[in-house]
Amino acid sequence: MKYSILTIAISIISIINANAQKINFMTFNIRYNTEKDGINKWDNRKDRAAEMVKFYEADFCGMQEALIGQINDLQERLPDYEHFGLGRDDGKEKGEFSPIFYNKTRFKLLKQETFWLSETPEKPSKGWDANLPRVVTWGYFKDLKSKTKFYVFNTHYDHIGKVARAESSKLVLKKIKEIAGGENVILMGDFNATPTEEPIKIIMGQLTESSELSQTPHFGPESSFNGFESKEQDNRRIDYVFVNNPKLKVFKHATLTNTWAGLFASDHHPVMAVISLGKK
Repeated sequence: MKYSILTIAISIISIINANAQKINFMTFNIRYNTEKDGINKWDNRKDRAAEMVKFYEADFCGMQEALIGQINDLQERLPDYEHFGLGRDDGKEKGEFSPIFYNKTRFKLLKQETFWLSETPEKPSKGWDANLPRVVTWGYFKDLKSKTKFYVFNTHYDHIGKVARAESSKLVLKKIKEIAGGENVILMGDFNATPTEEPIKIIMGQLTESSELSQTPHFGPESSFNGFESKEQDNRRIDYVFVNNPKLKVFKHATLTNTWAGLFASDHHPVMAVISLGKK
C-alpha cells in the first residue's frame, strides 16, 4: 500500500513538473499602423491582437512590424508582460521594432540586445540588397519555476532583397553560436521565405523547425500570411519557430486563425509552439 501511494505521489509530481516546464512561444507579425488599412487599421485591431496573446497564454511573443505606439498600446493591455527591443531606423524608437513580449510573472530577463541584419550589425544599418533596415532582438531568460536558462531570438527579414534574406540567415546562425554557445535557443520571426527557399534551407541546416518535432500534428493552415482575407493564401508559410536542440520536446504547433465577425487581428496569423526546455 505504501509503495502504491509513493508511486502515485511520484507520478503526480512528474506531471506537475512536466506542465511547469511547458512554454508557449508565439511569433506574431502585428502589421504596422497605417490609416490606409481602412477597416483593418490598428485602432480596430489592437484589442484583438492583445486578446490573441492573452487567450493563448503566450509566455513569449516575438512581434514584427511593431511601431512604438503599437507597443505602448499592447503593453497597456498586457499588464502581466514586459517587452524590450529597439527601433530599426535609429536604434531607439524610430521605425519598426521586432520586440519580444514575455510573461514577467514566470520569467526573468537576464540580458538583452538588438543587432542589425547587415554587414555592420552593431549599428543601425541596411544590409546587402535589402530595401529596409532589419533587426534581430534577443534575450537571455531564466524560468523562475524550473530555473532553466535559455535564449529567445526574434527577427523580421527583408521582403525585397533575396541576397539579404540568405545572408541574414547566415548572420543569424553565426550570432546564435557566438551569443548562446551550447545553450538552448528559440528563434522565431517573419522570415519572408517559404520552406523551400534558400533562407529557410540555410536555417534548417543547423536548426529544426518546431512543427517537425511536434508530438501532435500541426493544427491550422500551413500558410501564415492572410492579407486580411478569409480565403487561405497559397504557399505563404513565412512565419516560424525554430529550435537549436532537436531533443527538445515540442507538444503542439499551430497557425492560429481566429477572426472577429470576419475581421483579423493582423494580416499574419500568429504561429505558436508549445515547448519544454530541459537541459541540453
